[in-house]
Amino acid sequence: MDHQIAKPGSIDRMFRFSAEALPQWKRGKMFREYVHNRIVNLDSCPLGREDNDLEGVGMILPDLGAVSVRMPPIRVARTRETMRDGNDNLRLVMLLRAASSAPADHLGRELTVEPGSAVVLSNCDLNAITFTASQSRMISLNLARKTLRPLLRDFDAVLAHTIPKQIAPLGLLAAYIEAFLGEPAQPTPEFAQLAVSHIYDLAALAMGATRDAAEIAKNRGLAAARLRAIKSDIAANLSRDHLSVVDIALRQRVTPRYVQLLFESEGTTFTEYVRNARLNRAHRMLMDPRLADRSIGAIAFDAGFSDLSYFNKAFRRRFGGTPSDVRTAGNART
Repeated sequence: MDHQIAKPGSIDRMFRFSAEALPQWKRGKMFREYVHNRIVNLDSCPLGREDNDLEGVGMILPDLGAVSVRMPPIRVARTRETMRDGNDNLRLVMLLRAASSAPADHLGRELTVEPGSAVVLSNCDLNAITFTASQSRMISLNLARKTLRPLLRDFDAVLAHTIPKQIAPLGLLAAYIEAFLGEPAQPTPEFAQLAVSHIYDLAALAMGATRDAAEIAKNRGLAAARLRAIKSDIAANLSRDHLSVVDIALRQRVTPRYVQLLFESEGTTFTEYVRNARLNRAHRMLMDPRLADRSIGAIAFDAGFSDLSYFNKAFRRRFGGTPSDVRTAGNART
């Protein structure tokens, strides 16, 4: 097992693989080789001629392998031959989006993985999952058995069972993985270690965590995932003049006070975070030569400010110069 997942301390072995950077005709073969050689050996059988229609990204972290991929119809199996590698990890397969369900079989059970749900498969046993729809989007996590087992109330009960999409930590886990894999820069060793802890926290909550593990996860992985989701919500709605903590809390299904507490844990407030995010967006727009014909007032409005006088004052406090100064400096660089 350990030879297929980066060991704690072996941060130098972490790397990201992106199929998007490859010519389309190479994508299917190269991505499967990456997964098979670096994470877990699987038998893959494309169900049509669309094998090259694949986009995905993968990363190896200490005690964790992760891939997020959009793929054509394909059957992926753990066979007697592939099991010879000795990998005894668990695979948490999340079907994020698909036009149809994905049938799976494991431990003599026939399962149906609906879009938005997940299934837990053991690499020690024969199993298979078939993605029947084109453009299926899935995340697969290769989780170390020795790390996951102590976190679960009933380890054996999670095998060959589906996790419904209504389980909130499952959705937060998927969003966390997507955001993490989407980061352009290689994570620092410290951040990678923290991310692995968060991912195991959320996976345990989705599968059924022990009381102690759930309490730790509540203040660690769950809080981090919710804060990340809240920040994504803010970014998507930043241009709205009225962006309140109540609105965010309602969409995220938490209380306004909980939102405030999450930001306070980072030494800021919801209001300060939104204001700084808007100022940063305005700063980027002012530095963009493609927007040189946009008025400062229009940029302030697009960033979510309705009061131009307040915007000018807040901008100067944050950046030490007026919006006009920043725009002039940006134009001088081009």
